Amino acid sequence: MPNKISLDDHIASHHPAAVRERLGNHTHQSYLRDFVYGAIDGIVTTLAVVSAVAGAGLHSGIVIILGIANLLGDGFSMAASNYLGIRAEHHQKLRLRRREEQHIDLYPEGEKEEIREIFRQKGFTGQDLERAVEVITGDINQWVDTMLTDEFGVALEGPNPVKAASTTFVAFVVVGFLPLATFVVEYLFPGTISHPYAWSALVTAAAFFGVGAAKSWFIDQPWYREGTVTLLIGGSAAALAYAVGVLFSGMAPT
Repeated sequence: MPNKISLDDHIASHHPAAVRERLGNHTHQSYLRDFVYGAIDGIVTTLAVVSAVAGAGLHSGIVIILGIANLLGDGFSMAASNYLGIRAEHHQKLRLRRREEQHIDLYPEGEKEEIREIFRQKGFTGQDLERAVEVITGDINQWVDTMLTDEFGVALEGPNPVKAASTTFVAFVVVGFLPLATFVVEYLFPGTISHPYAWSALVTAAAFFGVGAAKSWFIDQPWYREGTVTLLIGGSAAALAYAVGVLFSGMAPT
């Protein structure tokens, strides 16, 4: 769990100068979701391949080939999808901004009435309401920003698509390699690991729990609960893949 901030630190962080500096900076973007998404999916999909091949009783070399192909192919696919999705949201935001600017230019009184209603719903009334409308509509950028956030629920700042995609890909490949690690060691140094799949399952279980536990530091949840939930979800996927491999083991050549 994160350390609790002391009262003195909290007061210091809310000094007018500190507040002005903090709010004047751009919003810090978190790429935790991209890391967790890539890491968990990398472990699950790679372990699914490993489990299916092991369940079918195929040679460990096939495990490595299919596992690496999965890491690079699926990892790139996930990163590309993340990039395109964030990029599409950015373009949508630009389209909404241009549309609102056109509406303000075409019929400013109607757009002012929308601002008035937005602040009326926030609790402003009378002269305070009219003053708020006057201040907001006095700056076209502030006017459009308010319309985007309060009318459309659009965040003014979003994650960088390249950073998000890179985070997803790196997490997918690095963490997703863990289920393959024991097979690679056994392939390079024969006889080192007598039961590579069993060790792979143990390493992967630890990775599942570790990723979940690490995530708890950022979401203020008990580390043991997040680790256990992640382990159960990932383990279920692996068990399903292994069962499929066993079921169709007779269809694959050994």
